[in-house]
Parts: sequence; structure tokens; C-alpha cells
Amino acid sequence: MISPEHATTMAAYNRWMNEKLYALCARLTDTERKHDAGAFFKSIHGTLNHLLLADRLWVARFNGEAFPVTSLDQELYADFAVLRLERVATDEAIERWAASLSQEDLAGELAYTTLVNPQPKRLPMWLATVHFFNHQTHHRGQLTTLLSQRGLEPGVTDLPWLPSLASA
Repeated sequence: MISPEHATTMAAYNRWMNEKLYALCARLTDTERKHDAGAFFKSIHGTLNHLLLADRLWVARFNGEAFPVTSLDQELYADFAVLRLERVATDEAIERWAASLSQEDLAGELAYTTLVNPQPKRLPMWLATVHFFNHQTHHRGQLTTLLSQRGLEPGVTDLPWLPSLASA
């Protein structure tokens, strides 16, 4: 099982990495961001969009709310500036949610309905939390590759270099 501190650290890491990657993405044109590069969600924009959508879907589940989407590649925002603002707002929501978690919450269970194959599912809350943060890291890894292919290097992305940990 994980601790609430694990969740708050991962939420801070999520925000830090998103800030870094969005800053790099802002250096590209809209056409470059939306170019089909053969990634799972086709483009940089598609991957950024999927990450935002999935994060909002999981946060809604964690909070017992609905997030009405029809597919994992549904475009939420075509405009990069809006996507970036919404990413910031979502990262703040993730940090608030993580800060609210207790050890008892993590020992509990999450009941939800899957999107891809709409079936009821139950997971231990700690496992759903680990999956949530692991999913982010997985797709940000794809983004770092796509950006590197365009000559944009994100620099150090390892968790121990998270500024709040690196200064400790």
C-alpha cells in the first residue's frame, strides 16, 4: 500500500513535468503539435489531450462525480492555449485531491464504470491511485520522445530531481 505522501509527491511531480513539457510544446506551431507522428494518440496534441482527458476522468471517479466523454481520444480543446490553461487547472485539482487523501482513503475501494468497455469495476483505492500516476508517466514518456524527435529536449525528468525533493 502507498501513503498519502506518495500521492502528494506524485501530484507535485505531475505538475512539474506538465509545466516543463507544455513550455516545450509552446515552442512548436499548431501544425507541428497536431502532425500525426504515429504515436498511440497520433500527435503531440493528441497525447496532451488524452492525458488531460484521462486525468479528468480519474479525478471525477475519485471524487464520485461524472465526467461525460465518449472515447479516450475525444478532443477536449483544439486550441493549445486553452488546453494549457485547462491543464494547469486540472493539475491544481489533482494536487488538492492528493492533499485530501488519508491512509484510510487509500485502504478503501474505488467503484467506477470503465469507459472503453462500460462495465462496473472495483479497485483498491491505493491501486487506482498508483495506476493514475503511472498512466501519466507512461504518456509523458511518449511526449518526451516526440519532442526529442523535433530537437526539443525536456532535460532531467527523473523523480529525484523534482525541485521539492532535490532541495531536501
